[in-house]
Amino acid sequence: MNFGAFLPTFVITLREGVEAALVVGIVLACLKKARQAHLNIWVYFGVLVGILASAMIGLLFGWIIQVLGAISPVAEQLLEAVFGVLAIVLLSWMLIWMTQQARYMKSNVEGSIHAVLTQSNWGAAWGVFGLIFFAVLREGFETVVFIIGNLQQGFFASLGALIGLGAAAGIGVLLFKCGIRLDLRRFFQVMGVLLLLVVAGLVVTTLGHLDAVMQTLASQNRASESLCFYYERFTRVHSCVLGAAIWDFSKILPEDNFPGAILNALFGYTQRLYVVQAIAYCLFLLTIGGIYFQSLSGRVWFAKKLTFPGNS
Repeated sequence: MNFGAFLPTFVITLREGVEAALVVGIVLACLKKARQAHLNIWVYFGVLVGILASAMIGLLFGWIIQVLGAISPVAEQLLEAVFGVLAIVLLSWMLIWMTQQARYMKSNVEGSIHAVLTQSNWGAAWGVFGLIFFAVLREGFETVVFIIGNLQQGFFASLGALIGLGAAAGIGVLLFKCGIRLDLRRFFQVMGVLLLLVVAGLVVTTLGHLDAVMQTLASQNRASESLCFYYERFTRVHSCVLGAAIWDFSKILPEDNFPGAILNALFGYTQRLYVVQAIAYCLFLLTIGGIYFQSLSGRVWFAKKLTFPGNS
């Protein structure tokens, strides 16, 4: 099994899926309490359409990258780098924001449902559908952007996403249908640390994409050679813009074989690491990691003041 493609998408989909499952479970509980169980069908409809919409967005993005790749390899590499940056920003923000908002999730969702149920029958139905649809679509969009930005496409990436989604649905059923108690706070803490490490690995991968873009542009003509500003006179082994090589373990610990694939998937290990990648990896863990661990105790001031669109 290609763990390098399977594990990251599994971790992302499981965490994001559990968030969506919690919203679905809270909504179903509210409808049952309000004796509006006839609206349950709109909850399931919202889940289905949200998943399909996320899949369609993923297919559309993948198709765009393939078309651009056929036109110009540089365009494909540049778009992959852009998706990588977008995934890093989006997942980092959601990691911190969700940690702050988790304690208020139930009251926020219940407030939204109570407001929706004051409308007419069709208004309530579409309100329930919209709440579930956007909750699922938000989590699905984050997963899609990560998969594309990390180049984790293909069978094993899809398998990881499907199993993660199934596991998230199973957790939702255990919580709200079977009455099983789960320490969600501990769950999100563990998944948050894993997500932090996965995104840190994405930082290294995205910088590799940017380096490939510069290398391709610099090789096209003499006028573009200056884009590779890290010249050979500095060191014998170097990249285009990432500086000197820190290590090359391609023969000792290749990232596409066990256990390198596991280390690559969960901790961002790369068999060939350069100076800029190492610095960026450490800075990401120190800054975003530091903010995340502070947010666990509710001490991040800006996370309290800002709200995420659709969750106010």
